[in-house]
Amino acid sequence: MRPPAPPLRSPLPIHLPTLGAITFTVLAWASAFVSIRSAGAAYSPGALALGRLLTASLVLGLLLLARREGLPPRGAWRGILVSGVVWFFGYTVMLNWGERLVDAGTAALLVNIGPILMALLAARLLGEGLPPQLLLGMGVSFVGAVVVGLSMSASDAGAGGSSSTSVLGVVLCLLAAVAYATGVIAQKPALACGTPLQITAYSCLVGTVVCLPFAGQLTAEVTRAPLSATLSMLYLGVVPTALAFTTWTYALARMPAGKLGATTYAVPAIVVLLSWLLLGEVPAWLTLLGGALCLAGVAVSRRRPASRPADAAGVRPSR
Repeated sequence: MRPPAPPLRSPLPIHLPTLGAITFTVLAWASAFVSIRSAGAAYSPGALALGRLLTASLVLGLLLLARREGLPPRGAWRGILVSGVVWFFGYTVMLNWGERLVDAGTAALLVNIGPILMALLAARLLGEGLPPQLLLGMGVSFVGAVVVGLSMSASDAGAGGSSSTSVLGVVLCLLAAVAYATGVIAQKPALACGTPLQITAYSCLVGTVVCLPFAGQLTAEVTRAPLSATLSMLYLGVVPTALAFTTWTYALARMPAGKLGATTYAVPAIVVLLSWLLLGEVPAWLTLLGGALCLAGVAVSRRRPASRPADAAGVRPSR
């Protein structure tokens, strides 16, 4: 008679380095919304995008030299080109432009369609599954994003801002969400060939090259912009772009795109907190409720399904 098998330890849902990369990315991308608001008052959408991408390309180039990483393999270039044009260039310019035509709450709501599109595209193009807890968590988070968007829109209108919504602004924000999801899906197979730093650096470089037609605007505006706006633009290039996009690709290489996309639903909740701490914008109770729903949805999407006792012991049930 064989002795009973020792109980198996359930694996951690995610490795600590990957969890750290996700946490840093979400925090950095949340801070980007505050910085875009600051820099966008002095820089036009294209000029702001170019300044941000130029700064990021410089930082990423230095990191490539320090780590002695050369050109990515040939198999990674298709994903790099698509990601660079669609995500780094297209998303950045369209979001900068869209936020000038709609209020911040509406923009945040529309962009948060991105993770849903990402999960659907990953299932269709990458063969990733759509587990029930992921769909449920994304649904809860999206409801939270709707609540945050509606409450922020009402707050802007109550503060004397315009509550009108531009059709062009809505279209631009929706296109930004599509570009975000498409860029992530393009990056995923490229990461099987190159390193996260290579994929990020060369995607950013591609986006910078496509953005060069805005060089004249950037040159003219940088001489007139206040120092605070220029520092915000440089911050956008270093932290939310160069560093956070690298940590994003690091995590993307180690987990499904759909599940990783669901974690970005924590961004609206963190934006509310940062706006409270840094801008003195006291959130309404409805905004806090929406932020809590966003975080709850992320927690649900990350929850691992409970395994049956027979499976945990490594025993298949008899048929």
